[in-house]
Amino acid sequence: MTTTFDYKVRDQSGNLIEGKLEGDSLPLVVGRLREMGYLPVSVIPAPSAGLRTEIVIPGLTDRIKPKEVAVFTRQFATMVDSGLSISRSLAVLSSQVENKYLGLTLREIRDDVEAGSSLSQALAKHPKAFDALYVSMVEAGEIGGSIDTVLKSTAAQLEKQVELNRKIRGAMMYPIIVVTVIGIIMIVMLTLIVPIFKKLFATLGGQLPLPTRILITISNTLISWHVLVVIVVVVAGIIIFRRWISTESGRLKWDSFKMRPPIFGPLTHKAAMARFASTLSALLSAGVPALEALDIVARASGNAVVAKATIEIKTGVREGKPFAEPMRNNEVFPALIVQMVEVGEQTGALDEMLQRVSDFYVGEVDQTVDNLTSILEPFLVVIMGVVVGAIIISLYLPMFDYIKLIQS
Repeated sequence: MTTTFDYKVRDQSGNLIEGKLEGDSLPLVVGRLREMGYLPVSVIPAPSAGLRTEIVIPGLTDRIKPKEVAVFTRQFATMVDSGLSISRSLAVLSSQVENKYLGLTLREIRDDVEAGSSLSQALAKHPKAFDALYVSMVEAGEIGGSIDTVLKSTAAQLEKQVELNRKIRGAMMYPIIVVTVIGIIMIVMLTLIVPIFKKLFATLGGQLPLPTRILITISNTLISWHVLVVIVVVVAGIIIFRRWISTESGRLKWDSFKMRPPIFGPLTHKAAMARFASTLSALLSAGVPALEALDIVARASGNAVVAKATIEIKTGVREGKPFAEPMRNNEVFPALIVQMVEVGEQTGALDEMLQRVSDFYVGEVDQTVDNLTSILEPFLVVIMGVVVGAIIISLYLPMFDYIKLIQS
């Protein structure tokens, strides 16, 4: 069983450093500290904090985020480039990362490397943290004897992807927040305010206007057992939808649909093109064979439409066709990327051209996000005003009728 140890060590400059390190036994922890270049002064088991049960939810609490992998890769590349061995670099980083599950993964990779496995083979055992793209890049670096260069390139690739995802999430976050606020306002008004007006209308009698009757019907549904039926239907719909998009045909149709809406469709398309070009460029520049690179790009695309198009490119390349020819026959790829790929093949600089395409589409994503923010902000404010205003008007319409009756 893994135990946490409190240690005091001195570094090469004689400075005293204190910290914590997990290990199976005291000798193993002392040996690991020595491998990290420290002189152990004191290593003792950490005092128990009492009975504590840690709840681990697979895929949630033990998740390793892409940003954490990107930071690790950048640090790993720097240490290897500085002359440290892969084993020692992994030992140092496994004790420094904040995510303990990533630290445990790195320790297992280090043990495999020390047991004789190559770094790519050790990484391949942990697909949740290091995908096929990552493993293939490292494998190409091992074959070509340029592992430090490949790690730097991989780190840059991951950093760009993390930043791209952050920008897209940022563009989606504002409308989600506004829609959530609108939903909360509607629920509060329909469940708390409308019933008060309903009692008032009942005492006054008379025929209510159609908008008011619709509003009261919705309110009655929300405050009665019928709301359970609505919740069950919504939950069932979500489950059915998730199962549908988990199928090959469902995922293809859904990803195709995401590229069509006038606002978010272009953003999704440009982001997919940036990922396609960047991933393919990184693999080709690392020396991965074209067919294998295309296969990895298809699996790492994150979009079924782009994956299908990439497989079609792979089929054409296998038949001896240039990259640009099958791309030209597929509407997924804009004319710009087709022309750039064609020029890259003619000049022998396909990886460089693909990287330029990626940079271009990343810039386009930035511009699209800025435009979306400027457009959606007033649009959503208007929507909020219309919804709240419609509810208020529906509540006060009967009042106008009663006032007219009184005046007459």
